[in-house]
Amino acid sequence: MLLRSLCAVFSFVLCAPIWADTVWLNNGDRLSGEIILLDGGKLALKTQYAGRVLIDWKDIDTLSSEKPLVLKRDGLDSQHSRSLKAAGKGMVRLENGKRETVPLASIRQMVPPRPLLKDRVWEGNLDAKLDMERNEDTKDEWKLKGDTRVEYGRWRHVLSGQLEKETKNSARTEDNWELEYDLDRFFTEHWFVRGSYDQDNDDFAFFERQRSYGVGPGYRFWDNELGRFDLIAQFTRFQLESDAGNLDFNAHSFEWDFKRLIWGTRFELYSKAQLQVPQMEEVDYVLDSEFGLRYRLNDWARLSLLYELDQLRGLGQTNSDRHYLIGVGIGW
Repeated sequence: MLLRSLCAVFSFVLCAPIWADTVWLNNGDRLSGEIILLDGGKLALKTQYAGRVLIDWKDIDTLSSEKPLVLKRDGLDSQHSRSLKAAGKGMVRLENGKRETVPLASIRQMVPPRPLLKDRVWEGNLDAKLDMERNEDTKDEWKLKGDTRVEYGRWRHVLSGQLEKETKNSARTEDNWELEYDLDRFFTEHWFVRGSYDQDNDDFAFFERQRSYGVGPGYRFWDNELGRFDLIAQFTRFQLESDAGNLDFNAHSFEWDFKRLIWGTRFELYSKAQLQVPQMEEVDYVLDSEFGLRYRLNDWARLSLLYELDQLRGLGQTNSDRHYLIGVGIGW
């Protein structure tokens, strides 16, 4: 009998809902789930029965949450709350050692805190683009871009790469791939040092193979459920190889990595750029940048729009290469 009772209790615990947050709407409906974030007048709630849903902030009567949250209110700095309790209509009670009842309308943003020392975090994106032309010439072009990052404690691993191929009338006209690995070590909540290795192979470029090694400081402005923004400066060593000979040189590198969720979590703005200033008279700078917008169809599927700008300035001339890409992808 005791064993049966223990099994019954254990089964009940396993089957009990893990969703601890509740939202009451103005029309009397009640939704249970996990609060992901509040931004742009939209509350993102992850439910067990409908996935992630977006709720207009003005349609919420009150809410409750048992987990810590960081709130931004009108005219106030960020506030930490250990939990939220339902209050009167249009109100919520913040509990963090003391109780404070505030209007929902005064809260502009709400995200879970992400301290520096935390459990493993894994995220990434993989986007694909295919372009087929059937005019006077037959042209097929496809591109695959991806990046992933694993962060645990004070360490962060970042791996990114791309693969691009193009054929015209069954003849190859473009064939290249690039792979980059970054290792970050955080010393404070914002400051870190980065070590990088990058390799680029292009069968149709003068320098067919390129390797670079870099090291330098970085600063993280923010990294939370809404996105991230990092700036990195590095001293980089380049090694370029070709059949005609090799070229080695040093450069100063400046890089940014930006991502921001908007309209709840439906849209994602992102940008990456790297500015290289080689220590040679013939080249002033080399810019490799991309700016994009992703639309989240669901928790994993994405539609993406990407603009790429590659620019080289040297000997009084500027050469620019621009690409506009539309594709589909997955995210996690």
